[in-house]
Amino acid sequence: MPETELALSPLPWTARDLARLEAGAFDRAPRLEDADVRRISRDLDVWDAWPLADIDGTPRRWRSGELWFALAAPAFADPEMRHAHARIHHFHRKDGRFRHLGATFPDGFTPGSREWSGSATIEDGVATLRFTAAGLRGERDPSFRQRLFASRARLPESGGAFGDWSEPEEIVAPADLHYMTRHEGGGRAGAIKAFRDPSLFRAADGTRYVLFTASSAVRRGAHNGVIGLARQESDGMFAKLPPLVDAAGVNNELERPHIVSHGGLCYLFWSTQAGVFAPGIAAPTGLYGAVSTGIGAPWRLLNGHGLVFANPEDAPWQAYSWWVLPDLQVASFVDYRGPGEGPKRGKPRGRAHFGGTFAPFLQLRLDGARAGLG
Repeated sequence: MPETELALSPLPWTARDLARLEAGAFDRAPRLEDADVRRISRDLDVWDAWPLADIDGTPRRWRSGELWFALAAPAFADPEMRHAHARIHHFHRKDGRFRHLGATFPDGFTPGSREWSGSATIEDGVATLRFTAAGLRGERDPSFRQRLFASRARLPESGGAFGDWSEPEEIVAPADLHYMTRHEGGGRAGAIKAFRDPSLFRAADGTRYVLFTASSAVRRGAHNGVIGLARQESDGMFAKLPPLVDAAGVNNELERPHIVSHGGLCYLFWSTQAGVFAPGIAAPTGLYGAVSTGIGAPWRLLNGHGLVFANPEDAPWQAYSWWVLPDLQVASFVDYRGPGEGPKRGKPRGRAHFGGTFAPFLQLRLDGARAGLG
């Protein structure tokens, strides 16, 4: 079947799949020590990160290093306040260290009251930043409406400032067809409904797709997370397609989905947390994934259950928001360190436990439908 037809049903992610985790035979990331936590600055929290990449996802070389984007906010006494003040910032990564270059967009430029995660590609010297506009510009109290936008600017040859960004254009709208339009979910962490985290994938036939985190408009409920999909048409617009993965009844948030091509196969990755699985499902916070011969071919869960690796058993919340690069290095951020209240009941709380910075990169190994840490 040509990839452009995409007549297949979504891959269901079920409680039966996750029950295979009970055997406990899966990889865990090494525990982070104090020396591994390098703050960008005392006054800035940094989390979800992604590189400026070529169309295949490889970070573009820039000034003897790489250019990365991440969400950032002032370091409040309660780190959870960062979500209501999130802005996209950019950073120069060189020799394994990140240097802060500043906020990416001018104040008040984007359509939301804050900016949430996305992805970035560069072609012919022009960077395209796809991002989530959360809430509405000018609102007093943060709301949770999410929309997907793209903006373009020339890559700076020197210094850290981009040229003028183009007016943000909405690339995909939910419209309550496959994906829910309302996203409030009570505003509680883990309960908010989703339409965010756009990432670009170019298939073998050249067709371009956008993946995103979404909530099912067909199977509503407390746990109706899906990985959404849209295809770029000949007029440049993106047409919504049915989801790639359907976790209705199992999980509320399949976050930051992206596809990496490796060894002639397509690997789909997403991050999720223990606290957003449905009651009765004991699955850890970790990186999850599936594999296929192409975006329009059947998908299989990696390792039979989807989990690629989890946080350490004695530090179940230490990192999050993993992003896999084509060379199988994995970026993430330092979340809450320490044992907390247990992997299902909740994270540790407070500034003393929160990392708020880039985590050391990890390395994956992939072998067909088997995946783990290298």
